[in-house]
Amino acid sequence: MARLAGLILSLLLFGNPAAKAAAAEQNFYQGKTLRIIVGFAAGGGFDAYARAIARNMGRHIPGNPSIIVDNMAGAGSRIAANYLYKARPDGLLIGNFIGSLILQQVMGDKGLEFDGRKFEWLGAPVQDETVCALTKASGIGSIDDWFAAKKPVKLGGEAPGANDSDVPRVLKAALGLPIQLIEGFKGTSNIRIAAEAGEIDGGCWTWASIRTTWSKGLESGLVKAIVQVNPQKAADIPNVPNAIDYAKTSEARVLIESGVHAPSAILRAYALPPGTPKERVGTLRNAFDATMKDPEFLMEMKKSKLEINALSGTEVERVVGKLFQMDTANVNKIREILIPKN
Repeated sequence: MARLAGLILSLLLFGNPAAKAAAAEQNFYQGKTLRIIVGFAAGGGFDAYARAIARNMGRHIPGNPSIIVDNMAGAGSRIAANYLYKARPDGLLIGNFIGSLILQQVMGDKGLEFDGRKFEWLGAPVQDETVCALTKASGIGSIDDWFAAKKPVKLGGEAPGANDSDVPRVLKAALGLPIQLIEGFKGTSNIRIAAEAGEIDGGCWTWASIRTTWSKGLESGLVKAIVQVNPQKAADIPNVPNAIDYAKTSEARVLIESGVHAPSAILRAYALPPGTPKERVGTLRNAFDATMKDPEFLMEMKKSKLEINALSGTEVERVVGKLFQMDTANVNKIREILIPKN
């Protein structure tokens, strides 16, 4: 009877291509360790999402491999993106760099050593909302104060292509806000620390990150959200003005919509190196999608005040494709603003 049961199981397994593939994946991943390379410093929003995903995604992969996070900060996550593009495509490395670098590629950024169309996209946990937050010490308590400021407001940024650098550039060009962008920070956690020390006045990056990692400052009143840069206002800050409402020309609207709104959907996307075997791409995409619906993961996100509004790998792929189809005139306008001439 046992031999018969084993024979039936063997026939079911090896006579079924899907079951055979699942068994092969389990054999491959069992006992292995996956790495998630995060292009920013520990303690920021990108890092928080990646570590939560690492704690939960392994149980949705056949063989239940362990997953670790490595921070590879620098150049607005270019270092991580370039590294991922050239990495061995074995299905054991996942990359998390800022999605706005895809827009930088569209504009012809020569510092990028990848082609965003060739990454294997896993998905994104959230479609980001962007906010500029300033310290009380800055003396800016409203957007009207900011417009009336007698000296430029100092904002921290990482490098062109990072949203904390691109958003200030767009707001300065589109709305005429007085801004002095100070770049070279290795992550939003470093920008936050510099702002608390009085070295800069604040910064512009994702609201999900700001409200989580800077919650004490917001609750105490030492930090305030001054303006948001979103297609629609974020639901939990309806009284914070939206930048698009202050755009006085069609060109200003184009700058905000194409320079900030479009890349925001894929800002936190996860990818695999080009050439990763299709069956492993499928396995990890399925695991990512399952993680985004996992009750334990969602409970952890709720406790951490991290929003989940996920895109699948196919949806991220579609957004990336649209960025490469952008009108040439719009690309040229955005290039003038976002790529410094030096």
